[in-house]
Amino acid sequence: MEKRKLSFWQIWNMSFGFLGIQMGFALQNANASRILQIFGADLHELSWFWIIAPLMGLIVQPIVGHYSDKTWGRFGRRKPYFLVGALLASIGLVLMPQADIFIAFLPALWVGAGFLMIMDASFNIAMEPFRALVGDNLRTDQRTAGFSIQTALIGFGAVIGSWLPYALTNWFGISNVSEEGSVPMHLIWSFVIGAIILIVSILITIVTTKEYSPEELQQIENNLSQDGVIEIVDDEKESSLLDIFDDFKKMPATMRQLSWVQFFSWFGLFGMWVFAVPAIAQHIYGLPLTDSSSKTYQNAGDWVGILFGVYNLVSALFAFTLPYIAKRIGRKKTHSTSLIIGGLGLISIYFMPNEDWLILSMIGVGIAWASILAMPYAILAGSINPKKMGVYMGIFNFFIVIPQIINAIIGGPLVKYLYNDHAIFALVTSGVSFLIAALLVAKVKDVDEKLNEN
Repeated sequence: MEKRKLSFWQIWNMSFGFLGIQMGFALQNANASRILQIFGADLHELSWFWIIAPLMGLIVQPIVGHYSDKTWGRFGRRKPYFLVGALLASIGLVLMPQADIFIAFLPALWVGAGFLMIMDASFNIAMEPFRALVGDNLRTDQRTAGFSIQTALIGFGAVIGSWLPYALTNWFGISNVSEEGSVPMHLIWSFVIGAIILIVSILITIVTTKEYSPEELQQIENNLSQDGVIEIVDDEKESSLLDIFDDFKKMPATMRQLSWVQFFSWFGLFGMWVFAVPAIAQHIYGLPLTDSSSKTYQNAGDWVGILFGVYNLVSALFAFTLPYIAKRIGRKKTHSTSLIIGGLGLISIYFMPNEDWLILSMIGVGIAWASILAMPYAILAGSINPKKMGVYMGIFNFFIVIPQIINAIIGGPLVKYLYNDHAIFALVTSGVSFLIAALLVAKVKDVDEKLNEN
């Protein structure tokens, strides 16, 4: 038995939930630092609050991956997990920017950080089974296209989420100004709209997508083991959550090689997400370090949303070209070249004369972001046993969250003590990190490409 060849629209519908998930991520990435600063967070503390996000990924994704590998019921294998994750994430989206309504019980800053934790845990509950679903359902010859379509939908969702606050203020007249200590109304409405779209997009995937049964996956695994592509797993052994540690030790060589690429890629991304608003407010708009409430600061924050939308739009469009580029020059060269372009884009922010020129920088970041979301997973999927797809996608997330945790711990002190409170150098560091990741791609072995050569 072989996996079914899916049409473009079947792959599109299967991946459609990513649009809503990434819209939520985009609202968080572009606005969480601003919201936390409004509630009283110091610039040097921002990365410490953001540590919640990767910690949730580190804890949640492997556990969810393990159990989603073992789940099969009337609602399917992966679907129950990303539905529950979407529902919980929507609650976090609605309540995080309104944390000040709970000040009778706790300071708004801590309540906001708590809802950020709920949001991140829930996004991770939804995200890992979604990536595993794509790996479950796609044939080897459709993986690059499948992960590229997924990347395009992630890009479209992120564009909507990133641009929504700016659009609500400039096109619909919703105010971006509020009293000190309160989040502007345009952000509150943006998060509510994001929660609604998240639920709807997840439901579209659930209704339109069929999953393989355990019996079908067993037949596929048997065929792959006979061809020598994978090593068959002993089904008689009783599995437990502790098997995650054994699976970690036995991870495929390709995953180990990709781990370093992922480390430096996501170290750079995290620095950009955390420090983009204060860096651009200081370096481009000329605002003092202490300003987190003026209209100019809110305008700077809205413009960062536009810039994040630009890199996500570029990512969505570039994702459609990835299968063709990878076919001509290979996945590894495609990924390394994209990372170099993104690294140069981040470094160029330091030299740009005004906010409009930053769009050019974000085009480079968008090219790298498209490749980061697609190429590592397309390369990885070919080296994983189908029955272990969920848990290994979860373990692979270690190499996304660990660099973010490290950046979260050292990012604030670096800005304070090494960069002398100039957050722009955190973005330059992110660019250098991308360049290091590009160099490390050369050490990765792409199993699928080797099979195709044979």
